[in-house]
Amino acid sequence: MTDSTAPDAAVPGGRARIDTSKPHSARFWNYFVGGKDNYEVDREIGDQIKEIFPGLVDVAVTSRDFLGRVVRHLAGEAGIRQFLDIGTGLPTADNTHEVAQRVAPDARIVYVDNDPVVLAHGHALLTSTREGRTAYLDQNLYDPEGILKAAAGTLDLSQPVALMILNTLGHVAEYEQARDLVGRLLAGLPSGSYLVISDGTATSEGIIAASDAYNASGAVPYYVRGVEEIAGFFEGLELVEPGVVQVTAWRPDPADSANPGLTVDAYGAVGRKA
Repeated sequence: MTDSTAPDAAVPGGRARIDTSKPHSARFWNYFVGGKDNYEVDREIGDQIKEIFPGLVDVAVTSRDFLGRVVRHLAGEAGIRQFLDIGTGLPTADNTHEVAQRVAPDARIVYVDNDPVVLAHGHALLTSTREGRTAYLDQNLYDPEGILKAAAGTLDLSQPVALMILNTLGHVAEYEQARDLVGRLLAGLPSGSYLVISDGTATSEGIIAASDAYNASGAVPYYVRGVEEIAGFFEGLELVEPGVVQVTAWRPDPADSANPGLTVDAYGAVGRKA
């Protein structure tokens, strides 16, 4: 794909300023999961990192599979009808609203991001079944109260919500700040809500080297954390079985696009607010 077929920067009311001189996490991840919304600079660093740590492609693909399994569980067995997806990234196949509304056509989904690349594609997410609703918010993770206030235009925050933060919290350099942001978001959601988090983890030398190479590229840094730190986000919540595990081990499905038995440097979990 040439740069001329990379993401169109047009957005309602103007044009987003998209920097194509540096790699970008959403475009980089899009490249790893087989998407087309990326530039040469993203593919170059992606190929470099594949040489350093080929397993990062498995992290990307299996994390996407994890999202699908979790949303199917929450919309199905758990009966959740509202999803707040923060750190949307670029749309590919089987986005949160598509998975949820296949199970529950009346599900409501709010996507949140504040990145110009994602904003340029926000309109692509604004599709929904007739019974449900999908919205996109240009909001910042560092303003949890602002997110909740804006999300209340689509979601009923007196009813349970699934708060989903996948492969996003690594952008918050300080762990305690990341914990605080998650806690403030959960504080605005009622009993019966769920927290879903997954992220790359510092569980091998390969992913640590890959993270260092990515951060040295000029992109906005992304930090991998220890498994115990991922678990810390769920303190005070009721963990859904099997708890904090590799994303491939969370209720694996033979139909996943990647081998469910893969060992990957990515952990995730689902927790319920009592």
